[in-house]
Amino acid sequence: MPMHKPKLILVHEPEKACFDRLLAGGHASRRAAEISSYLAQSTDLALEFDALAAACEARGLSFAPVVLDDAAKVLDGEDPRSALVWTLTDGVAYFRGGAAPALARLSGFNTVGADDSLFALCQDKFRSGAVLGALGLPVPQAGLARDGEWLVEAPASAAGWFVKPNRLGAKIGIWPDSRVTDLAHALELSRRVFACYRDDVVVQPYVSGRNVRASFLGLMPDTGVEALGVAFVESGGDFQTMEDSLALYGETGEAAKAAGQYAEPELAAVADSQPVADARIRGIAERLIIGLGLRDVFSIDLRVEADDTAHLIEFEVCPGLPCFDFRDYCRRQWGLSLTDAMAETAANRLSART
Repeated sequence: MPMHKPKLILVHEPEKACFDRLLAGGHASRRAAEISSYLAQSTDLALEFDALAAACEARGLSFAPVVLDDAAKVLDGEDPRSALVWTLTDGVAYFRGGAAPALARLSGFNTVGADDSLFALCQDKFRSGAVLGALGLPVPQAGLARDGEWLVEAPASAAGWFVKPNRLGAKIGIWPDSRVTDLAHALELSRRVFACYRDDVVVQPYVSGRNVRASFLGLMPDTGVEALGVAFVESGGDFQTMEDSLALYGETGEAAKAAGQYAEPELAAVADSQPVADARIRGIAERLIIGLGLRDVFSIDLRVEADDTAHLIEFEVCPGLPCFDFRDYCRRQWGLSLTDAMAETAANRLSART
């Protein structure tokens, strides 16, 4: 039986599909819009599907963007020997993209990215933190609260605490007062998050330092942590809020740009000013690759102190590819546009199988 032309299948959950489902589930329109904004990279990258198709064609591949609701049917008609599945959007609770790598595995397709178990783990900050801690990684301990009640009490902290939703990303549910100095305020925030989003909150000891994003795309299958891009992310404040995030991406971000309210954070290579911290972060990434199974494409968020102490905050198996920081990484590390970097990654993996 002849093989088909090699194909990259990009599976993604659109914002509107998520928004409509959240409305049907009883979420208020404003909150549904905030929650679904997590999927803004689906909205943003859709504008470049033609460019991605051209980049794939130049490398002898075809390209098929597939919305998540059609994924099972589409995969059923494809040849697992010649197609590669890349999951653009993740999620197991409010979002459903974590189903895509499981569908791919069920149907015998190779994938770009971590296995489906990690898609579930990284969407639950409390469980993820427990696993990272068990691996000996420098992640802050955490308490867990739901609607004003402790499920797990927060550890003591002289510096106060930081409160964030447990299963929501893109800074959703993070407000200017999310750094607290007393646990009564933390419980009040848990009530606010539950009322708005029906989510629990993670309450971690506040750690000082500068925000760092470590980005990775394995252009070749054997690419290692030498290709990790490690950068300080300076947004003008101690931490980014939901409003900051909404102004950067998706339809809301486009409106902010049009109104002149768009300001990308500044990026600076950690190695330029704190090479010891850079080396420590690469060691953390190596541990995540070996001990947890991260591969192909991921990002890590950290806080780095002036004495080079690095605190691991969380990791993502579906980093925001069309976001400014990942585009910058592709240019700096690989000398490629985002679409060319994606197509090259897919081509290298498909060619390795032939």
